[in-house]
Amino acid sequence: MTFSPADHLGAVDRALTTITRDGQELRLLTVSRTFDAAPDEVWDALTTAERIERWMMPVTGDLEVGGRFQLEGNAGGEVLDCVPPERLALTWEYGGQVSWVDVSLRPTEAGTLLQLDHSAPVPPEMWEQFGPGAVGIGWELGLMGMAEHLAAPDAERPPRETVPDLTDYMHASSAAWGEVDISAGAEPEAARAAARRTAEAYTATPEG
Repeated sequence: MTFSPADHLGAVDRALTTITRDGQELRLLTVSRTFDAAPDEVWDALTTAERIERWMMPVTGDLEVGGRFQLEGNAGGEVLDCVPPERLALTWEYGGQVSWVDVSLRPTEAGTLLQLDHSAPVPPEMWEQFGPGAVGIGWELGLMGMAEHLAAPDAERPPRETVPDLTDYMHASSAAWGEVDISAGAEPEAARAAARRTAEAYTATPEG
């Protein structure tokens, strides 16, 4: 691992709001991170199947506007918009639910700022149970993988058994999302309880 978990945790900016899309109220979660790489390099890592597999997971399908993609064992969807190397818009379809992911890249003095917006209709009972960390932690882990990949582009994805224990990271990330939820208007005790449940769900040892 090129960076420490603490480096990754501090490199992320988090935000949360509510929007309306086609008359439907959505939770809009935003994760931002600056990478020490040019926009063209970040874009290539973000949109090339062979590179996506190295920092995220294998992907199949047509990665063009109007095409459909499928991440192995995870979400699939449709490519809605693609303007290299500036923005990418997708549907995010998982578990029978459809949401939307919009990614934008902007050059900065430090490299490239990537902003990922994930807007989704979330049942109130699901939000009360887990809050924004249920999605936020996953995207943070994805951006962690991208940062490691950009630091060593030719390296293959490391075997699972060689990845450091990220239990503390996921607890800290979930707690951070709980505080973002509070800043967005959630009741503090309920938001922090939801953050604890989310961290426990992410770090639980699989049965069997």
